[in-house]
Amino acid sequence: MAARDAFFEHGYGAAAIEQIALAAGVSKVTIYNHFGDKPGLFTAAIERECERVRGHFTIDGEGSESLRDRLLQIGDAMVAFLSRPEMVQFERRIAAETERNPEIGLAFLNAGPRRMKATLAAFLTGIAQTGALQVPDPGLAAEQFASMCKGFGDVERRFGAPPSESVTKQRVEAAVDIFLKVYGR
Repeated sequence: MAARDAFFEHGYGAAAIEQIALAAGVSKVTIYNHFGDKPGLFTAAIERECERVRGHFTIDGEGSESLRDRLLQIGDAMVAFLSRPEMVQFERRIAAETERNPEIGLAFLNAGPRRMKATLAAFLTGIAQTGALQVPDPGLAAEQFASMCKGFGDVERRFGAPPSESVTKQRVEAAVDIFLKVYGR
């Protein structure tokens, strides 16, 4: 928690191991023994943050509602999750640090977005097994679905001009309808 707070408040370059150790109530030696170095500590902080925020977003494959309704729920939840101010700030920090340390970006991708993609692909595979979808490449379909739901609103959010709720709702509904036209049976 102390490392995450320092890295996300001050950035990687300005966060000092000494300050993090003091805030955590441990010695610098303890941090180095557990994490190896500052990039190792930052990577661990990213992985822990991804685990924490993942609890705010789940893909539920069960339900009595229609497939369209379930996809709408997933699309709405995904966009709401990614639109949270703390998530936008988190992604900005990761992007800034990735320029200097590409391994940090890779750690984030593996701990967060790639896991979400795998979960969505598994959901789509399960639906395809019921015969409701025909999905030859679930990973690609998961990417397409997520990208359509986020749309240009993702760029707008990152640069301080989030779209309105009505525009976001319209975007997600169109994404679901297009997705079902392509992959639906």
